[in-house]
Amino acid sequence: MDFDFFEISLAIVAVIVTWTQVKRRISYTVGKSQDNQVVVDMEASASLPSSSSAVLECKYDVFLSFRGPDTRKGITAQIRDRLRRSGIITFMDEPDLRVGVTISPTLIKAIKESRFAIVILSQNYASSIWCLEELGEICLSKEDNRILPLFFEVDPTDVRHQKKSFEEAFSKHETSGRHESDKLNQWRAALSRMAKISGWNTSDYKTHEELVDNIVESLRSKVPADAIEFTNDFQAFGATKEATNKVMKALTDDKITAVGVYGMGGVGKTSMVRHVAAQACRNGTFNHWIIAVVSQNLDLKIVQGTLADSLGFKFVEETQAGRADRLHKEIMGKEKLLIILDDVWERTELSKIGIPTYNELEKCKSKVLLTTRRLNVCNAMKCHEKISLKVLSEQDSWTLFVRNAGTISFEPTSFEKVARRVALECKGLPIALIAVARALRDEDQEEWEKAAERLEQSQYVNPNHEKDEDNAFRCIRLSYDYLKNEDHKSCFLLCCLFPEDHNIKIKDLFRYAIGKRLFRDAQTMEVARGKLVTVVKYLKGSSLLLDSEEEGCVKMHDVIRDTAIQIAESEDCHWFFVKAGCGLKGWPPRGLHEGCTAISLMRNEIRKLPEEELVCPNLLILLLNGNAELSEIPEKLIQNLKELRVLDLSNTSISVLPQSFSLLTNLQALYLDDCGELIDISVVGKLNKLEILSMRPIWKYDVFLSFRGTDTRKGIANDICNRLSRSGIKTFMDEQGLQVGDVISPTLIWAIKKARFAIVIFSQNYASSAWCLDELREICLSIEDGKILPLFLSS
Repeated sequence: MDFDFFEISLAIVAVIVTWTQVKRRISYTVGKSQDNQVVVDMEASASLPSSSSAVLECKYDVFLSFRGPDTRKGITAQIRDRLRRSGIITFMDEPDLRVGVTISPTLIKAIKESRFAIVILSQNYASSIWCLEELGEICLSKEDNRILPLFFEVDPTDVRHQKKSFEEAFSKHETSGRHESDKLNQWRAALSRMAKISGWNTSDYKTHEELVDNIVESLRSKVPADAIEFTNDFQAFGATKEATNKVMKALTDDKITAVGVYGMGGVGKTSMVRHVAAQACRNGTFNHWIIAVVSQNLDLKIVQGTLADSLGFKFVEETQAGRADRLHKEIMGKEKLLIILDDVWERTELSKIGIPTYNELEKCKSKVLLTTRRLNVCNAMKCHEKISLKVLSEQDSWTLFVRNAGTISFEPTSFEKVARRVALECKGLPIALIAVARALRDEDQEEWEKAAERLEQSQYVNPNHEKDEDNAFRCIRLSYDYLKNEDHKSCFLLCCLFPEDHNIKIKDLFRYAIGKRLFRDAQTMEVARGKLVTVVKYLKGSSLLLDSEEEGCVKMHDVIRDTAIQIAESEDCHWFFVKAGCGLKGWPPRGLHEGCTAISLMRNEIRKLPEEELVCPNLLILLLNGNAELSEIPEKLIQNLKELRVLDLSNTSISVLPQSFSLLTNLQALYLDDCGELIDISVVGKLNKLEILSMRPIWKYDVFLSFRGTDTRKGIANDICNRLSRSGIKTFMDEQGLQVGDVISPTLIWAIKKARFAIVIFSQNYASSAWCLDELREICLSIEDGKILPLFLSS
């Protein structure tokens, strides 16, 4: 998110004004007026009549209504994450649902299918027609005891009587002339109703964490703990029910601390353990659950970071051991915590991650639940209980298959027989059943006949795969073959260039797609980007890509990624070489083929490239980004890559681009983002076909806060940090443990260099701290004057 000087300055001014008002209020106490009281009991039955008395089956426990620019990346995301980790199924819309002025049917359906609605009434809530329409639907669908308002930095009186920002919003709605008076009155009535319902007010809590804790506890007491059949992508059939019951029983056994779930790739282990974790939190077995993907190429830093994010803290420690100690301490400070390690491939020392020993976890009533493809991994990890998740029965396979085949009726009987043949070839594997059913749902009987014959006759001979895995490969390959066109196929294959279990940014996928000359019929870049978004949605609808928890990203299941790599390695028109995120320390000695069209070595630890020429005359894409210590591109290496279209050297330590770059006569996209050591790119002027040159610094933070801890840490500095963060402005404020000794911490120097702006809070004793003065010197060296914002506090 980009913020200019004006936006950040406004946010700071708002904090200072608020702080001044707070200080004035401390000196005397004023009793609240009756209008400011939250007087109606949450369980009270007196409420406006609901238009729908019918009890609908609830797909969600909670629907979140909020003003996106105000709170999406702040309090709303915190509430969503905490509720979900507590097993409370929460609906929070995605940005692309809010298009146009009419509320989406998807949102209306979600409101009706939710037990409760939390309405986050923020400063600009009423300025959004969408929010007001959403609130109207909530009032129509739910009684008062199902609506939970959160007055987020607004006074309930202002909401009730539409004063201040609410008054301004309605004034604009009225003068626009777009809304009838009846509609405006409905919105006003809905807001007035909110102010009369018991809920939460940020002014009643010292911190947002305390507020969110209260919200979660309140919802946990209200949401029924009974088991449900479906949780998002989890669907309970015979095999999954059996395994689920066994896992639940093991997790409630005080003698068991480590549980292993094993089964082949694509059988549904991750969905099942997520479902179990949610249910175990709902029934009180655990207070909280966290999950991290270990994957085939273990990256300790990523696993530690994922667990830390879930626990709500950021590492300041620089070493692996330091982070492990901190994580250990945080976990031991929790009670009844379920730690899920997903996709474990080999024995992993939990202490290196920072996970306490099984005996230590037992003392705080916490447990480890891991998933793996192999029973021997469960044994190596010394799991106390080992549970197999088997493939689906023939009948359950058919049920899942039909559920994903759309509206197709499979009539006459001969059509159903063909469809059953296709389903049978998926061998009870959910990932294959879903992918094949969705691939064929728009096809006629003749096409289904061809598909059945292909699956029955196809034989994958791969010594690295077991028979069950080959069944998955051939089914997913069939789905790939039925994709609409070459652009869809190419985008699907481009996704396998990223590391396993990676959050694939749509913008990065777009970079490589444009470089590969996809969507050439688009008149503008914006149109091309829209086409890519459409393709990604289609691939998600085909079950070939997955949603990511990270906004603006997608993910690829590891079984599907393996299939994509196999397809790309075997087709003459593609032939990819992919070793992304594998921990490589040098150029791969084997496996490169002269016919390669794409090489992905991103996110490794490669420091040096070979001096000899790279012989890949058809190479279109070369990805070396994320090799942070790579400092040189040898002259000879790239001199014969005449067809190269995309080169990504982002996040490397390269200082000079060699003169042989001028021989890359077809290069169209060059990415040098976050190359802080780069001093000479003069050769770029000779690249006549270059269309995209990106040299963006990758800012980790929008703002770095410099302050004297004993003066302002618990006062204005903390307030500024909180307000900026709630506005979506990423702010770095050091923790007390960083300021030890006389020398400024390398972590702080790094944070300064990764920040766009710096706010320097000059308090009375700022200059008495050598640490602060060193910090200020680093700020002056790293950040230009126009982006250093001083704040002078009067004594």
